[in-house]
Parts: sequence; structure tokens; C-alpha cells
Amino acid sequence: MPDDPVDIADLQRRMEGALTSMKSDFSGLRTGHASANILDPIVVDAYGQKMPINQIGTVSVPEPRMISVQVWDKAMVIAVEKAIRESSLGLNPITDGTNIRLPMPELNEERRKEIVKIAHQYAEQARVAIRHVRRDGMEAAKKAEKDGDIGQDEARVLSDQVQKSTDDAITQVDTLLEAKETEVMQV
Repeated sequence: MPDDPVDIADLQRRMEGALTSMKSDFSGLRTGHASANILDPIVVDAYGQKMPINQIGTVSVPEPRMISVQVWDKAMVIAVEKAIRESSLGLNPITDGTNIRLPMPELNEERRKEIVKIAHQYAEQARVAIRHVRRDGMEAAKKAEKDGDIGQDEARVLSDQVQKSTDDAITQVDTLLEAKETEVMQV
């Protein structure tokens, strides 16, 4: 059989994409020290559309507990400051001309628990994306069997491969979540 009705490598690539997205989301969760990635999920109303902060200014970490945003267009400073204030990150921007400084406050127990909840939401989004990929693979195997392209045994083998890939990806999500939770709750 030259073409498999279910491309397992493609399904695994798509599942890996969900994991990569979750890792990116996790990198934005702050754990008490400054990271330029923290501002990645924030979008600013600029020039009639929503833009990420890193497309409006330069984000840097001059000190371990400080993030600096050098806004390129002076007219955008207020919009950037507003977007940061309204985000769920709990940061209080200090504006100095076109430079916005974001001191990182100490994390208290309540804030740590909030961050863990957000991490759980990101993990669940990744699990849902992985399950969608699984569903696509299972449907392709069933359709190929129904159309007579493959036999019942081959369909079962393909379904088992799709399920194994799904289980592996979900295990990775759980492992990453556990590691992030440990990192956040560490005092």
C-alpha cells in the first residue's frame, strides 16, 4: 500500500505543535524573576489593530526583578501602559517618557496559586488540541476502512498507533505541568 490513509508522522507533528504552544505559554508565567516572555500574551490596540508588545517596542530585562519596554512611537506609550495594567499579570507599570518599567513584585501564596491555575488552563488547552488531532486520525482510519482502502486489522493497527501517540503527548503535557507547578510553588 503506497499511501497510508493516516499519516502518523503528521499527527505527531501537530501534537508536538500543541506542546510547543503550551511551553511558550508556560514561559510567560512569571515565577518571581523577570523574563521578557512574560509580556508575550499581551496585545495592544495600536494603529487600528491588536499587536503584540514586542512589535511596538523593545522588551528587555535590565535587572533580575525589572522588565523594561522601550516604546518606539511616543503616541503608543499610553496604549501599552493600559494593556499591561489590564492584563492578568498583576504588574504595575511606571512610565518615564517612552520607557515603561515593570518592577516584579514578590509572589505571595495567593498569587502563586493563581499562576498554577493559569498553568492548568494552558495544559487543558493543549490536551484539547491533542485530542482534536487524535479525533482527526481516528476518523481518517474509520473512513479508509469504510471506503475499503484498508482492512479491519489495518484500521485497528492505525487506531492503536494514533492512540499511542496521543497518550505519549498527554503524558508530556502532564510532566511539563507538574514541573511548572513545582517551579511556581517553590519559595
